[in-house]
Amino acid sequence: MRWQRELLKIMQNNKEKRLALVIDTSNNQTDQELINNVIKFVGEMNPDTTVVQADFKVRSISNIKEETKIKYYTHGKSSYTEAFEWANEAEIETLLYITDVTGFLYEELEVKPYVYWLIPAQFKPKVPFGKLLNVI
Repeated sequence: MRWQRELLKIMQNNKEKRLALVIDTSNNQTDQELINNVIKFVGEMNPDTTVVQADFKVRSISNIKEETKIKYYTHGKSSYTEAFEWANEAEIETLLYITDVTGFLYEELEVKPYVYWLIPAQFKPKVPFGKLLNVI
């Protein structure tokens, strides 16, 4: 329950900011019910949130109010570069990224939004920047 309280604080502190939720679709190892619960919670807290599905490229962009069917790919290839480039162009201020942090990131890329990495509990990676939040 601790991560839910932390996510609630994040949402409350960022309610006036442009927010996006990115879902890493490079594999389907993350509990899909958990991801759906995060989507529902974020949508209730901020109905203007944009949902981005991405693996090694951005697959879809939609408003969180729309029916969001997540399409997973099993190739395991993930790059964060295109999702961050999109966030920069869209002037996103806060980005929630559901991933296992095993993807590639172009090192010279300037990432403008503050990033919260929502990581499934079975993974304990070091994040390149921003804040890690283990979700169960």
